[in-house]
Amino acid sequence: MPGIPGDQIGPLMHSVVPMVGTLGLEYVEVSTERTVVVLRDQPEYRNHVGSPHAAAMFALAESATGAVAIAAFGDMMDRAVLLPTTATMDYVAIARGDLTATAWLDADAAAAREQFEAGSRPEFDILCDIANAEGEITSRLRARWTLKAMRS
Repeated sequence: MPGIPGDQIGPLMHSVVPMVGTLGLEYVEVSTERTVVVLRDQPEYRNHVGSPHAAAMFALAESATGAVAIAAFGDMMDRAVLLPTTATMDYVAIARGDLTATAWLDADAAAAREQFEAGSRPEFDILCDIANAEGEITSRLRARWTLKAMRS
């Protein structure tokens, strides 16, 4: 069961996460299976070697994982809060130009839902690769997310 229709998630992210708008992230594809988000090359977000700053790349990847989480669990937002608990980013090559983040759920969404409904606080991993325009992977992110019950 999908959380929120994919075509609604990009606009939602822009309205509730100001950093998404600041960076101008483009949500190209959003589904429970994967999310594709683009960060255009912008001189004001480059670092000392002329590539996108690590913080901008992290924000891109984390935003892509968040979109997957919302696609999978957004229908539960009336009783649960989606929160990242940890994230690890590996920078494997110098990035140049426009970057594309592709994120996917590395867990069983149905099992996470069942755990939540049984009263526990499930945690699940969402993975993300960032590639340059040539398709070369420049960084990888592993984010652990949780569904936390809202307080009444």
